[in-house]
Amino acid sequence: MDIHFIPAFTDNYIYAVTADAACWIIDPGTAEPVLRWIQQHRCPPTAILCTHHHADHVGGVAALAAQFKIPVYGANTRIPALTHPLEEGKYDIDGLPVTIMELPGHTRDHLAFRVDHHLFCGDTLFAAGCGRLFEGTPAQMLHSLDRLAALPQATQVYCAHEYTLSNLRFARHLEPDHPLLRDRQQQAERQILAGQPTLPSTIGLERASNPFLRVREPSVIAAAQAHDPGVPNDPLSIFTALRSWKDRFQ
Repeated sequence: MDIHFIPAFTDNYIYAVTADAACWIIDPGTAEPVLRWIQQHRCPPTAILCTHHHADHVGGVAALAAQFKIPVYGANTRIPALTHPLEEGKYDIDGLPVTIMELPGHTRDHLAFRVDHHLFCGDTLFAAGCGRLFEGTPAQMLHSLDRLAALPQATQVYCAHEYTLSNLRFARHLEPDHPLLRDRQQQAERQILAGQPTLPSTIGLERASNPFLRVREPSVIAAAQAHDPGVPNDPLSIFTALRSWKDRFQ
């Protein structure tokens, strides 16, 4: 299986996944860069997969589905041109086994797609961060992140935005002496300078350095309580405080 990055807008990644007879387009927020990629690679798409309904993830779905007459997979009818509603479970799409995970938090009906050791997690988990809460609750997002953190450490994480440097700046503000965060930031800076994606990450790397997966770690708890001394010492309160802090962090 080959995974291709298709940059869109200022920081989105659309993914083209090719394997045998399959060519999936994941989260096409706009059609134009996808059409250029299809023409360049001579690889007509066989399906569209959507993690959630936000416009920067589905804006190109209807045009692509109509032009290539292909099925559209997603959570519900908030996905344009949806043909195959999905729920938690195991599916066969174009002959490939796909595990669907329901991960509410960013939206109330966010999905992730697991194919072998590849995870396409949309806006739930980011490299060194997590998505904002637009419809879900902190408890839902924490549960979703805990589920992702329980996946095998070698799982490759393909999130939908190039937010890594921004997230690492926040993470290092929390833990300025964390050596892995320092190394991640330096590597990400080199990748961005070279015009390369900072992805994929891995679940193991995120478990070791992403503050939103480490809300039970003493150093993360201490940072949250130093910022807001009234925060209780429990994972949900720490996560809620961190997410609120990150929303306002400059």
